[in-house]
Amino acid sequence: MARVLVAEDNVKQAALLRAYLEREGHAVVVVHDGRQAVEEVRRGAPDLLLLDVMLPRLDGRGVLRALRADGVEVPVIVLSALSTERDQLLGFDLGVDDYVVKPYSPRQVMARVRALLRRSARPPVATAVPPVPGAAPAEGAPGPGEALVAVGGLVLDRLRCEVTVDGRPVRLTPRELTLLEALAEHPGRVRSRRDLLVALSGPGVHSLERTVDMHVMNLRRKVEEDPAEPRYLLTVKGRGYKLAEEPPAVEETGGPR
Repeated sequence: MARVLVAEDNVKQAALLRAYLEREGHAVVVVHDGRQAVEEVRRGAPDLLLLDVMLPRLDGRGVLRALRADGVEVPVIVLSALSTERDQLLGFDLGVDDYVVKPYSPRQVMARVRALLRRSARPPVATAVPPVPGAAPAEGAPGPGEALVAVGGLVLDRLRCEVTVDGRPVRLTPRELTLLEALAEHPGRVRSRRDLLVALSGPGVHSLERTVDMHVMNLRRKVEEDPAEPRYLLTVKGRGYKLAEEPPAVEETGGPR
């Protein structure tokens, strides 16, 4: 059972979401404005926040900024009638984990809830990349079953869901952790945006491929010394992203992007 906070000013929609969530055994708290949402999280962070954007007193973006300023990391699914690509990317830039456009089916929302709670509750399991026939694994590359992946100063502990950079603990959102896990499955191997999107959201979930770019950008901000000159999370133009097998020395300039 998870504790879910629903921040939705439409009373009927909030009641419908509560009914579906409680049917699956979750404890649900409903608030109808942004300030109440922030106060409720400050009293005790929920396992998941369902957040409407157009809230009175403090809109959804203001709620996200307030929580981030407090250093609170809560898995967030945004519910919004703002459906443009710009609106969705802005939401992901603020650190949301998923974005559902209104009008929506409650079953669609529940599928997203289940997926996000699974990622939050256990060590992420990466979508396996089929081996290339005849290709030998890179020397020193971690196998799919290895619990610890180290690339330079970046260390991912899959069992503990912990990430450190040069010994410094780094707090990641569930999606950021899943993204890093997917890339760490085979350092040096390129993963397409579509492939990473399936790893993040699951098959059959329709989301913008550019949301992957936003999650990579947010992840770089946390693990790279200079996100503009990444050493770990590398872009392969026209193909996707990869985790470096071994980052270049810090003193080198103009590193790969």
